Amino acid sequence: MRLRAIRKKEQRFAIGLMSGSSCDGIDAALVRLKSTGDELRTKLIDHRTMRFPPTVRDRLLRSTLTAENLAGLDFILGQLFAEAAKAVVENAKQLTEPIEVDFIASHGHTVMHAPRRDGEEGFGTLQIGNPSVLAQLTGIPVAANFRPRDIAAGGQGAPLAAYADWILFRQKEEPVACLNIGGIANVTVATPALEDVVAFDTGPGNMPIDGAIRHLTNGRLQFDKNGRRAARGKPIASMLDALLEHPFFDEVPPKSTGREEFGFDEYLSKSISADHDHTADDVVATVTEAVATSIVEAHERFVLPTHAIKRMVVSGGGAHNRTLLKLLQEGLPGVNVYTSDGAGLPSDAREAIAFAILGNELFCGTNSSVPSATGASKPVILGSLTFP
Repeated sequence: MRLRAIRKKEQRFAIGLMSGSSCDGIDAALVRLKSTGDELRTKLIDHRTMRFPPTVRDRLLRSTLTAENLAGLDFILGQLFAEAAKAVVENAKQLTEPIEVDFIASHGHTVMHAPRRDGEEGFGTLQIGNPSVLAQLTGIPVAANFRPRDIAAGGQGAPLAAYADWILFRQKEEPVACLNIGGIANVTVATPALEDVVAFDTGPGNMPIDGAIRHLTNGRLQFDKNGRRAARGKPIASMLDALLEHPFFDEVPPKSTGREEFGFDEYLSKSISADHDHTADDVVATVTEAVATSIVEAHERFVLPTHAIKRMVVSGGGAHNRTLLKLLQEGLPGVNVYTSDGAGLPSDAREAIAFAILGNELFCGTNSSVPSATGASKPVILGSLTFP
């Protein structure tokens, strides 16, 4: 009965929650949603980011997690997600009339994402931040577990934001590239028709840049603010070449990746330890250049041959890295590169809004997976529901 009542509403209010692979915190967005499918319209009411306590962040950044670690973090993150949801509601009360939140849509925090690859076993995905804890502490229905359904349908379970990007950014006459630079970078080519959408992970985003900063400062700094250190350094040619030899870059979409391939230990540790003749800023400049080049080359190889892209809207934490944005614009001279803030959508809120959209479609019974993005055999309804 409660599900049916929410579905029948003319407008629904939802909180989207997202914790990315950068492990910096939880993004929460309060969103108004009307209708479903290609008629869906959204309005961002408020958003905020809640940083993880350092002890939690450090635990999430461990290269290996035991079953005991995972079980404990699952419940801890459920509590933190609940705090973030409550905080955004309380903050919104200062901005508008009281709002009754109909549901929460939580991506959770990915601790493992090993997509299906031809001839390989052991694929799967795991997000923590227990939805039962979240529902219990907030008293609000929770939509969660969005990735497994797509994998069950033969897809890679990522990138999931393709449908939401199409809802938010599509134009009637021309495609728009929607680049999200979180820990991993992914792009959606939002075409006028949903069936023509192209989306895939381009490879590393903030993850190796943050990892290099933490390593080079012994944990004193967590990220390169505004790309300042990268701007001061000069790329190291031999290190850049080594970073760009990763086999993921040659894979043809649909494709997705994660910390298993581009975490510090897996992607950077050997390159950094092998170089002792350059400054820390040179190393950061090199890693930033590698990220930018991988994004540019992904567009040149897998997007531009079939889609005449004139605009690229950038969101995620990487949208604050001015050096990275400068390198992208230089690498794609025929494309206008700008942040989603310039399009009226805060870059830090984009992914949280995306999951509010996916939650809305789950409640409405509307397919929200995009087979052309994930490789699934057919479109499916993503997510599962937990009622308080």
